[in-house]
Amino acid sequence: MLSVSGFRILLDCPLDLSSLAIFSPVPIALEAHESLDTDSVVRKKQKIEKTLDANDLVFAEPWYKTVKSLHLWDASFIDVILISSPMGMLGLPFLTRTKDFSAKIYVTEAAARIGQLMMEDLVSMHMELRQFYGPEDSAFLQWMRWEGLEVLPSELKKIILGTDCEELGAWMPLYSAVDVKDCMRKVQTLKYAEEACYNGTLVIKAFSSGLEIGTCNWTINGPKRNIAYISSSIFVSTHAMDFNFLGLQGNDLIIFSDFSTLDTTENMENDNTYCDPVTSSNASDDLYNLEEIAASLLKDDESMEEMEKLAFICTCAFDSVRAGGSVLVPIDRLGIVLCLLEQMSLLLESSSLKVPIYIISSVAEELLAFTNIIPEWLCKQRQEKLFSGEPLFAHVKLIKERKIHVFPAVHSVELLTNWQEPCVVFCPHWSLRLGPVVHLLRYWCSDPNSLLILESGDDANLALLPFKPMAMKVLQCSFLSGISLQKVQPLLKALQPKLLLFPKDLRCKIQISEANTIIHYSENETLCMPSSKESTEIDIATDLASQFHWKTLKQETVTRLDGELFMDQGKHRLLSGFRQADSKQHRPLLHWGSPDLKRLLIELSKMGITGTLKKVMDSAESKNAAGIIDIDDPEKALIDVRETGTVIITADENLASHIFKAMDIVLDGI
Repeated sequence: MLSVSGFRILLDCPLDLSSLAIFSPVPIALEAHESLDTDSVVRKKQKIEKTLDANDLVFAEPWYKTVKSLHLWDASFIDVILISSPMGMLGLPFLTRTKDFSAKIYVTEAAARIGQLMMEDLVSMHMELRQFYGPEDSAFLQWMRWEGLEVLPSELKKIILGTDCEELGAWMPLYSAVDVKDCMRKVQTLKYAEEACYNGTLVIKAFSSGLEIGTCNWTINGPKRNIAYISSSIFVSTHAMDFNFLGLQGNDLIIFSDFSTLDTTENMENDNTYCDPVTSSNASDDLYNLEEIAASLLKDDESMEEMEKLAFICTCAFDSVRAGGSVLVPIDRLGIVLCLLEQMSLLLESSSLKVPIYIISSVAEELLAFTNIIPEWLCKQRQEKLFSGEPLFAHVKLIKERKIHVFPAVHSVELLTNWQEPCVVFCPHWSLRLGPVVHLLRYWCSDPNSLLILESGDDANLALLPFKPMAMKVLQCSFLSGISLQKVQPLLKALQPKLLLFPKDLRCKIQISEANTIIHYSENETLCMPSSKESTEIDIATDLASQFHWKTLKQETVTRLDGELFMDQGKHRLLSGFRQADSKQHRPLLHWGSPDLKRLLIELSKMGITGTLKKVMDSAESKNAAGIIDIDDPEKALIDVRETGTVIITADENLASHIFKAMDIVLDGI
């Protein structure tokens, strides 16, 4: 959460889908599982320290883990929400359905559409599961009560409560399809590099991050600070538009929020390939260095490595189907799925095997159609296919040739009549607890020739617990999901921020050059950033600029302008006012110094006002004399001049006005 120019900005609102693994998927026979009554609790207490098994999972309709203490937030305090990826908006309906929510939500057009389809699919899969469990009897579930939590194995209890035992309130029942539609009505979509001005103060832009279609990093430009927010990014992508890191230049504060390397064994503590930023002797050297850094960052060695991984996966899948087994691919990364579809289809087509490929999801048809009409969100290689008359992705042609079959559900009549084994099935992951993946895993888990392809990162042992013992082969793959450690420092050298906010958890992984000012941040910590601009810039209309009349005030030159001040596109602007000219408006509003009492008496006498300098007291600390002028004509008045200020005392408003005019003459003012 950021507070910028008085506005609170929330960066992403995801769900912790890995926490779904604590729940049991639909059991084979519902009557076989134990109910959470008192006798069951006693029995579970006796085996709480034993090895975790499927009976230890929670047999109930799943709840979903959101941001910690989300239920305690006052949604009315949030002014702006910036969404970086489709996964980053899965928790949005929990906020938008609250009564006082009024924030502006910004997300790219592609991410908004993909995120909406993912939320609709999640709701659909959840409703299918709910048909088995039925509606809950209580708003506060039995498994969430303390007596239910006490008997859970420590591994499950840690997921539910968190390491500090403060995350129980983060669990919520899933939103509805109506909540999703209402959420999307509150979203403002943007194209890459399109400006959005919030309240005339903050200028917000999205730049491609390369991770997935529509994912982005953000820049926030305000009167006092320019901020860049870097989420998980990939420099060269095989499907999405590449990481536009050059669009993040010129920002004095960078928030680095790519945690993709947190769980890796990679370490850059002793790396010496990075040089500290230096001040070049001329602009041409700076330009050359920047081009050299950019070229090194945009090398496609990482994307080539990813393609080799995909080729290996396809080879393993081919070996399984050749042995008579089927392949199940529950991966949520859309780009990975699209590339796997292409490579796997080519491999099967080049062989003599005729193996069908099924895609099973309630939104698969719409999602696949959408990916073929968004060339502006894809990498250059994909865009070039558009000009050559080819489809952006191969699945379009393969669906027409009936080599790929798309179905909304595992129980659809069309799928049952078309079903053929061995086969390859793509479906959503949902932590192996919701949707087609549950039924297909139960069907194939005892087949030693079948293959399950999982993305590493989540706890596979816990996810696969309900399906054990498993004879099915499991292939876990790690895909590139962010900036590699060896590219972090060259990236920062190219961006050259004045201030860097860097995760404290990554400090042991990499030593950032101390040439930049670095502040490490961690969870639940509030940091106040020093201002990067000592003064505020203002754009002044040319007709007002011609009216400058400079005067000296305490060693500073000042002038007075009359106009309308407002914020526009993150800048202060002063334009000519529309009020008619009035002599009173030109009277000085600010005076300084002490009046010369003798000169003041002369000016008063010119106005027909007589008085006497009744008392004079020399001040060694002042260049002017302090004293009292007693006025007796035309009315009584008193002018008391002292070191700290001047006081005019009179009951006659007209006389007071004349005295003030005389003060205008003898004092400096604007």
